[in-house]
Amino acid sequence: MPLAEPKLGVLGNPVLRYFLATRPAFLSVTLIACFVGLGAAYHDGVALAVAKAIATFVFALLAHAGINVLNDYYDELNGTDRANTERVFPFTGGSRFIQNGVLTARETLTYGVALVGMVIVAGLWLTSVSAPNLIWIGAAGLFIGWAYSAPPLALNSRGLGELCVTTGFGLMVVGADFVQRGDFARVSTVAAVSYALLVTNVLYINQFPDWRADEGAGKRHWVVILGPQRARWGYVAIGGVAYGFLLWAAGAGLLPRLSLIALASGVLTAIAARDLLRYPDRPQLLVPAIKLTIGAAALHGLLLAAALFAE
Repeated sequence: MPLAEPKLGVLGNPVLRYFLATRPAFLSVTLIACFVGLGAAYHDGVALAVAKAIATFVFALLAHAGINVLNDYYDELNGTDRANTERVFPFTGGSRFIQNGVLTARETLTYGVALVGMVIVAGLWLTSVSAPNLIWIGAAGLFIGWAYSAPPLALNSRGLGELCVTTGFGLMVVGADFVQRGDFARVSTVAAVSYALLVTNVLYINQFPDWRADEGAGKRHWVVILGPQRARWGYVAIGGVAYGFLLWAAGAGLLPRLSLIALASGVLTAIAARDLLRYPDRPQLLVPAIKLTIGAAALHGLLLAAALFAE
C-alpha cells in the first residue's frame, strides 16, 4: 500500500513536521557510510574514540538532512517537483512538504540553512579535536551538497549529479575515518568506492519516474539526456563498476579478503536491474527495484563495514 503524502492537518506537531521534512528514511545511507569509515580506521589498528564517533554521526546526519531540505527548496524553485505527476512517493518527486502546504518555500529554505549552520559549528569542533585538514573534507562535502541543486551551478541539471553523489558519500567514509586517525588513509578511500557507487545507483534509479518533470524544468541529468531506454544501461554499468572494483581491491590486498562478502548485495542489484531493464518508462512498476537498490546499498555497506571490523 503506497505511503500517504504529507498533509498539514496530519502533521500538527512541529517537531514531527520538521523531522519528517528531512526525509529521514534516506539518512540511513549516511549512517552506514560512517560505519564503513570507522571500520577502515579500526582495521588499521586505530583505537576508536566513542565521543568522536558519535559526533561524526551527528555531523554527517545533520549535513545530509540539511542538503535534503535545501534540495526540496531548489526543486520548488525550478518547478520540477510541482510539475511531477509520475512521482513514486516517498522515493521520488521530493518530500512534497512545499507542494502540499506543510511548509512554505521560505520556511524550507530557512530550515535548510539552519541545519547547515549547525553542521558548520559541529565541523569546526570536530576539526579542533581531530586535525586541521578535516575542515577541507567537510567544506567539500557541503559545497557538493549545495551545488548539486542550487543555482547557478545546479550540477544535477548539467549531468554531474551522479558524480556529486559518488564524491559526497565517498567523502563521508573518508571523513569518518579521518576524525579517528587525524590523517588521510588509503584503506578508507578504497573502501568508499563501491559503497558510494551503489548509493549513486539509488539516485540514478530514482530519476526514472521523474524524468519528464525534470526535462520540463531543465534538469539535464543522464536519464533526461539519454532517455529512459538507453539510460537504463547506466544502472547496470554503475553496479558493475562497484562490484568489479571491490573484487579488484580485495584481490590486490587493498581491502581484507573478507570484504568480498559484500558482493552478496549484488543479488539485490541484479534483480533491480532486471526490473529496470523491463520497465524503464513505467514508474509504478519500478517501486520494487527502487527498494531493492536502497537495500543493496545498505547491505553492501554493512557487510563491508563488518569485514573491516573483523579483520
